[in-house]
Amino acid sequence: MGLTPTQSAIISKAQSIGGGDLGVTLGDDACMYLVATIVHDLHLFPKFPEISPGFPDFFSPIAPEKLVIKGDFLALFERLLKLKPEAETYFSCLAALQKSRLKYYKILERQPIPTMDQVGPRSLLQYGQMSNKTLAAFLQWRKWLFDIDNRAGQETGYLFEPIIAHAIGGVPASAKKSPVKRTSDRRKGRQVDCIRGKFAYEIKLRVTIAASGQGRWKEELEFPVDCRKSGYTPVLVVLDPTKNPKLTELRKAFHAKKGMTYVGDEAWKHLDETAGPTMARFIENYVRKPIDQVLTSTDVSPPAISMSIDATEFAFTIDGETVTYPRKPGAIDSNGVDPLPDDVDDELPGA
Repeated sequence: MGLTPTQSAIISKAQSIGGGDLGVTLGDDACMYLVATIVHDLHLFPKFPEISPGFPDFFSPIAPEKLVIKGDFLALFERLLKLKPEAETYFSCLAALQKSRLKYYKILERQPIPTMDQVGPRSLLQYGQMSNKTLAAFLQWRKWLFDIDNRAGQETGYLFEPIIAHAIGGVPASAKKSPVKRTSDRRKGRQVDCIRGKFAYEIKLRVTIAASGQGRWKEELEFPVDCRKSGYTPVLVVLDPTKNPKLTELRKAFHAKKGMTYVGDEAWKHLDETAGPTMARFIENYVRKPIDQVLTSTDVSPPAISMSIDATEFAFTIDGETVTYPRKPGAIDSNGVDPLPDDVDDELPGA
C-alpha cells in the first residue's frame, strides 16, 4: 500500500540534518532502532519475529549515536503503521527526542572553553581571595558549565512543548502562524504551546515564585484573555505541583476567562486521557517517568563533584560514579551559539 504523504514527511523530517555545525540526522539504522523500540513499548514482538528483543534501552548509558539496528526500516515501519496507526505520532515524537539527545551530545563534545577575554572582568569580584591561577580556572569552569546548561535549557524548550502537543493530538503554533491574536494588537499572533481543536494550551514544567520581569509576567496573565477573545478556551497544564503565589495568580487568571487548569497529578492525568492509550504510554515512558525518577533522587545538599576536561575528554565524578564524554572542540564558533529555529512548530518530524 505504501506510506501516506504525511508518513513520508515524518521520515524526511527525522532524516533531515538540520542547520548549523550541530545539525543531526537519523539514518535508516537509527530509524530502525526507533521502530524496534516502539515494537518493544507496545508489546508487538510476536508480530515482528525478525526483531530481537535484546537491543539496548533508549535511555541506556551508551552514546545515543550507537543506538542503531540493521534492517529494512521502511518495510517494518509500514507494517507497524498498519497494526498501530497511532504509531505514526509515536515515531515522530521519539525521533524528535532522539535528535535532541544527539544534538546535546554534540554540544558536550564541542562547546568551547571560554577565553579569559570573555570572563576576565568578572575576576574583580573575587580577586585576591585565591591565587590568580586558581581564580582564572574557576572563572573558565563556571562559564563553561553555564554555557552547557544554557544550551540544555534551549534544547529542552524547543523539544518539550512540541512533543506534549503532538502526543495529545494538537500542534504548537508560532507567533506568526498562531490563530490566537494579541488583544493589544489584533494584527499580531502569540505563540501557543498547543492548539487542539478550540483549546489553546499553556504547558509548563513548573511556575516559579520568581517573576522574570513585570513585562514577562504581564504576558503570562494576558494569555487566557487573548485566547478567549480569539475564540479559544485557555488551558493551563503545570506538571510540578509545588504551590506558590504566582501559580495561584495564574490559575485565577485562567479561571476568570472560563479556562481550565491542571496541576501536578491532575495535569499528568489530563495528558494521559487526552493522548489515548498509545501516546499515553509514550508520555509515561519518555517524559513523566524519567523526570520523576531524577526528581526523587535529589539529595538535600549536592554531593561532592570532581571534574576534568582536555582536548579529548570531559569527565566528572559524583558520589563515586564517573561519567565521560569525548571532546571535539573547535567545531562551533567561540561563543557557542548555534542557530535556533524560527518556528517551534517546524521542529517536530512531520509537523
